[in-house]
Amino acid sequence: MTIQRPNGVGAQHLRVLLSQLNKQARQVFHKGGNGEAQSFSGAGSHEPLRLESFRHVAGLCFPPISYQHQAVLCGQCELSLPTRMSLPANQLKETSQESLPANQLKEHSQESRILGFDPDIVVELNVGGQLYTTTMGTLRKHPGSKFSEILSRSAKFYKDAHGRFFIDRPGTYFGPILDYLRTGQVPTENIPEIYQEAKFYQIHLLVKVLEDMPQIFGEQVARMQFLLGVPNYRENLEVLLHLARAEAVAMRLSKVVVCVVHTEEEEAKCVEPLHILEAKKTPVVKFGPWKAGPGTEDFVYCLEKDIRAKGYTVSPQRYHLNKDPYTCFWIFIFTWW
Repeated sequence: MTIQRPNGVGAQHLRVLLSQLNKQARQVFHKGGNGEAQSFSGAGSHEPLRLESFRHVAGLCFPPISYQHQAVLCGQCELSLPTRMSLPANQLKETSQESLPANQLKEHSQESRILGFDPDIVVELNVGGQLYTTTMGTLRKHPGSKFSEILSRSAKFYKDAHGRFFIDRPGTYFGPILDYLRTGQVPTENIPEIYQEAKFYQIHLLVKVLEDMPQIFGEQVARMQFLLGVPNYRENLEVLLHLARAEAVAMRLSKVVVCVVHTEEEEAKCVEPLHILEAKKTPVVKFGPWKAGPGTEDFVYCLEKDIRAKGYTVSPQRYHLNKDPYTCFWIFIFTWW
């Protein structure tokens, strides 16, 4: 007979039992000329009873216990065995959690409950080095959030050395996020930072609430919408910073000339002074024109704000070219040390 060797947890135990089973089978069976199996009792040759209700565990056949006095034939694998030789019930241990070590059994049980979403299970989190304890129900209170993905990870590299779920985000701002999930309390401090974290965790209701607060509304709806209407604003900002760094070699201060024109009329007036600066080989970064929105001074304020947000120390001042009447030129002074 050919039986597939079992693998996995408890396989060694089953292989021993299989060896004993095959040994007993050789002792009590012999093949007749017609190839039919004879009964274990030696009473004579007869046709084995074909059954479809065999139990298959790790490659072994186990007939129903009610057929323990006659030879039977498995209708699936064509294996002929007397039921009386099947393993006792106390030896029939399938591959199960009982064969796992205690520490693996506990971890397996916890992960199974997590995947099955038990709202009462306690979850320990390591967020950027700060530890938090909460429940599964709290973390998954808002459907569609990123916590469903985080908590379903079973790979160990998503956990720290103590088995806590690890999230590589700033732990400082996770506390207000967790308080919101627990009680619905909306944060009142560090709004821009918590807003970014709420977007990362995909807590859409909290994101919408924060976007209605003045700190985010003014930045996202008012200022950013204005700057989106200024052609090539982000590209020109990077050019400005590149020139400032190039002028800073062995210098405490560096200066960059900026031309800001709100309307096409202002742009036409600045053509001549731009040629003068070009002749002097003075680099100039030009912004505008834009169709609507705040004026030149408001734009300069936005530009200074974005530069400072990148960590630079900068101060914009009016720049006069040979006492000219033009008001579209500014000089941004960067302090390095």
